[in-house]
Amino acid sequence: MASLLVCPPDYFTVAYEINPWMHLQKKVRQGKAAIQWKALEEIYRKLRVTLKVVRPVKGLPDMVFTANAGLVKGKIFIPSRFRHKERQGEEKYFIQWFKRNGYTVKLLPEGSVFEGAGDALFLDDTLFAGYHFRSDIHSHREVAKILPKVPVLSLELVDRRFYHLDTCFCPLGDGAAFYYPGAFDSYARKVLKENVKDLIEVAENEAIRFACNAVVVGKQVVMNSGCPKITRDLAKRGYTVHPSDTSEFMKAGGSAKCLTIRL
Repeated sequence: MASLLVCPPDYFTVAYEINPWMHLQKKVRQGKAAIQWKALEEIYRKLRVTLKVVRPVKGLPDMVFTANAGLVKGKIFIPSRFRHKERQGEEKYFIQWFKRNGYTVKLLPEGSVFEGAGDALFLDDTLFAGYHFRSDIHSHREVAKILPKVPVLSLELVDRRFYHLDTCFCPLGDGAAFYYPGAFDSYARKVLKENVKDLIEVAENEAIRFACNAVVVGKQVVMNSGCPKITRDLAKRGYTVHPSDTSEFMKAGGSAKCLTIRL
């Protein structure tokens, strides 16, 4: 049974601008954000997903995006080292939660820049790791030292709108994934084509609706609403898409996947 760590959006807002989606003039409607978060929670409960909760902290509005907490492999947790000071305050709270819940915490060296499951996604036994905007490629070598049996493939991101890997690449499992090609440089696209057996392209108009920022639970896919083409492409492969409006969270550059980290 899948288990996800989430953080209620009690203090979620756009309080600064650290990616192209964030604009201080676009105010978050916090009541609507709470409704959208509850709708996602209900979908997960229907899918029999176990939800674990980390308590939100006032003054850390992006803590709701638990995907960026770090990288989980079994009972090992590698905490993020955030690029932007606005998010660095989250690190200690996530470390505390994982320690309390029986995980072995492995710290990256000082000076590393790595944003966890926002930029590092497992497809079967391989870790695909994004870099450029929010993680440095040097951090991938350090992650590989901690997880020596895990192949790590680095992918350069080139479109600022897709600043984290999980905004433009979504592993399905069994050698399949979907992605937005325009987010990657030519070499990264080659790496993906050579290492993903069934690589499904997402159109730009659906990529900017965060189609790739989806949560996959077996043959069930939870993603933002309004992505009909990828929904049909997934249905042909036996997947059921559960659309859910995440428009308030998109104001901060995140959607369904950003709001979870798989345990």
